[in-house]
Parts: sequence; C-alpha cells; structure tokens
Amino acid sequence: MKQILRIAALAAAVWMLCVPAKASGGTSVSARRCIVMDAGSGEVLYEKNADERSLIASTTKIMTGWLACQLVNLDAEYEIPAEAVGIEGSSIYLRSGERLTGEDLLRGMLLHSGNDAATALAIAACGTEASFVEEMNLSAQDLGLRSTHFANPHGLDDAGNYSTARDLARLTAFALRDANFRAAVSAKTAVIGGNRALTNHNKLLWRVEGCIGVKTGYTQAAGRILVSAAERGGRTIIVVTIDDPDDWRDHERLYERFFRTED
Repeated sequence: MKQILRIAALAAAVWMLCVPAKASGGTSVSARRCIVMDAGSGEVLYEKNADERSLIASTTKIMTGWLACQLVNLDAEYEIPAEAVGIEGSSIYLRSGERLTGEDLLRGMLLHSGNDAATALAIAACGTEASFVEEMNLSAQDLGLRSTHFANPHGLDDAGNYSTARDLARLTAFALRDANFRAAVSAKTAVIGGNRALTNHNKLLWRVEGCIGVKTGYTQAAGRILVSAAERGGRTIIVVTIDDPDDWRDHERLYERFFRTED
C-alpha cells in the first residue's frame, strides 16, 4: 500500500512542479503570505510571499487527514488510547477507552479541528504518533513539498512543523482527489459517536458559492491561516492565506475575482 502511495504521490509532484505561475496585477490581500491556484492545472493565478516558510497550525491536519484516509479503515471502530486524551488546544473531548470509527475521528479532526482526534488517528494508522509523523514527512517528500516538514499530526506550534502557501496549495490539490477526504472537509455539520454534534469551523462553506472546504488554523504565533477550495463550472480554485487578519473576506474577494476572470 505504501509503495502505491509513493508512486501516486510522485506522479502528482511531477505535474505540480511543471506548471508556471501567472502574474496578477492589482490584487491585494491582508495576508502576509498568499497563493491562488487552479487545482486542475496547477496554474498559479496569484501569489504573495508564497515560498516563505511559516508555522501552519491546524492546516497541518490536511496532511493528517489525507494520510489517514489511506492508512485507516474508516468503517472500523478504534479504542481511544490514553495518549490521545487531554491534548491541548481544540478538542472533541475524547475519553480513554471509548470507541469511535475512523470516519468519526476524521470528521472530528477536519470539522472541529480536534487535536485529540488527530492524535488518535495517527496512532490508529501507524501504532504510534512518531511513526505517523515519519509517514507524513515521507509523503511530503514524495509530493515534492520541499519547504514542508511535520513534527506532529495536529499543528500545535513547533519549530519543526512548517510549510509555505505554495506547498499547502499543492498538498490540498492532491488531497481533494480522495473522495473520503473531500467528503469530510466539505461537510457543514456532522454527528459523531452518536452524541457529538459538530459544525465545521470553515465559514466559507456558507459564504462562498461552490465552497468545498478545506481547513482553518490559528495559534498566536502563527496567526490566522485559511486553506479553502471552491468549484464553479467544473473548475476548482484553491486559496491559501497565512497570517491574515481578514481571511474570510480576502478569500471571498479572491474567488469572485478569479472565477469572474474566466467567465
């Protein structure tokens, strides 16, 4: 299975690295770093400091989610280990010994940004969090994400957990090809474990026509980070902003501009 993933990732990396960027004068965003990418062709429609490395907070969970979709049986139930309980930051308040399906954990992580759910998925996939992080970094290398490194599956601040706007867009374009990942990030609400009602943190699902996810992120050190994707007329555009105090409106404006450009 892992060898198949390596081959698929390598093919995607070659495609993404061969597409040139297109300049777009007159575009302005509040973000310190930003990129707008056509998910189908890989064409870059706009960029601003897109190769500047930074902390990425919970957008780390894009890689965790995609990799979990490959390595975890989403229909199977998993017992929550003690190591996944009480993780700081965003949480779905897992209890040691309770049982949830892989899909429940995936949605708990991608809708509600549960750091405990991310840890539980990592352990379910590879036995230990450390082994899963190794897989995250191997996958990043295979995808050609040269400015990306992971130190954990949830994105809590760590000097070894970083990426760029460009790499996050490339990762997202690849991850959206997986039907299970796509279904999770595009869900507005979910009920998991029979009694946990979740609402997706991504407000763009309600505010942007055709929005299909993907992931929010925030820590005080990283600032506000938002990775999103929207589809219109058979075309998918990905927007990434990092350290952006006005991210919701910036994404709305960028979609209106670049979808309108193609009309």
